[in-house]
Amino acid sequence: MDPYGLAGTWISEALNTSAYTFEVAPVFSLIETEIIRKVCEIAGYNEGDGIFSPGGSISNMYGLVLARYKRYPMIKSEGLFGMRPLVLFTSEESHYSFKKAAHWIGLGCDNCVVVKTNLYGQMLTTDLESKIKSIKAEGREPFFVNATAGTTVLGAFDNFNDVAAICKQYGLWLHIDACLGGSAMLSYDNHHLVAGIEHSDSFSWNPHKSLGAPLQCSLFVTRERDLLSHCNSLEVNYLFQQDKFYDVSYDTGNKSVQCGRKVDAFKFWLMLKARGYGGYGQLVDHAIYMAKMFTQKIKQRGSESFRLVLDEFQYMNVCFWYIPKALRGCNENTMEWKECLYTVAPKIKERMIRQGTLMVGYSPLAYRDIGNFFRMVFTSFPILDEKELDFILDEIERLGEECEY
Repeated sequence: MDPYGLAGTWISEALNTSAYTFEVAPVFSLIETEIIRKVCEIAGYNEGDGIFSPGGSISNMYGLVLARYKRYPMIKSEGLFGMRPLVLFTSEESHYSFKKAAHWIGLGCDNCVVVKTNLYGQMLTTDLESKIKSIKAEGREPFFVNATAGTTVLGAFDNFNDVAAICKQYGLWLHIDACLGGSAMLSYDNHHLVAGIEHSDSFSWNPHKSLGAPLQCSLFVTRERDLLSHCNSLEVNYLFQQDKFYDVSYDTGNKSVQCGRKVDAFKFWLMLKARGYGGYGQLVDHAIYMAKMFTQKIKQRGSESFRLVLDEFQYMNVCFWYIPKALRGCNENTMEWKECLYTVAPKIKERMIRQGTLMVGYSPLAYRDIGNFFRMVFTSFPILDEKELDFILDEIERLGEECEY
């Protein structure tokens, strides 16, 4: 994590206040309001609103609840009784939080429809439109599409302009899960990854991922100026009195699903004051550059020992297999060989943890019938150099040859 963020965390923890009313967190309330305003500007929203939340899963749920409220505001008081099933769409590469949210807010997991992706993990808009039409024909009601900026495994960015055009055509709310890839908004060389984010109705962004803010630091942002307050606010006379001596719009807690809420905005504000948005843009570009260098180093080592899941990746994720000597020169077309290959990453991961030299995750892609591979995700902190990339590959190779297959 960024040491400036750590300093901000120490200060906010020491002050031990909550972000529900201006009077108990006056400076923190102003800081949160200013960061949300600036992020709206960076995203290309003419106006907007937002809130810091406990994580990306909750931010994504905010998007669903807001979209549902805008379509049917009476749900807030009357509930879902007697309505046609509301359906959301998200890609097979997207985060599991959307299916969980469908369960939590009463839509049902079966009404979270999965859209196919292309080779690189980007949503296929042809399949999206086909499934929208199919759901309408069934008598269910589409209302929400999630596109992703930086999928969890492959780091893929959907084509937001194309998805937005479909949403506009069918009158659907477009949310972008930018928890991982939203930091590309600050980038100089890779800003094109988030082209079209300005057409979204809302998005989530976790600076505690790529940017190195300490956990937790998560934003939900929407282009709707007052909808968040209308959707979530209740009459709470002991806390959110309307006859206070100051502007009660700074009592941001009532537009939150929570009451007590940590002042997460402060550490991010301190980071931005120390380095500036441009400074973080350079760090994001460096991390993406390191991911591309890592990809090239894997290619240079040859497909006999290392093999990429994709030829290239859009963001900071690099997915690959290590092929130990025991599996080289064998018939790779057999199920036995593939099943053995898929045990390699977990075995090496165990040795990493026991020896304490590395911490690299692994993942399968079940929807493609692909088993375990390494999933290396770069971040802005620590700031790596090329020597460390060589160490990572050398160590995987060393540990891989210690394992039995």
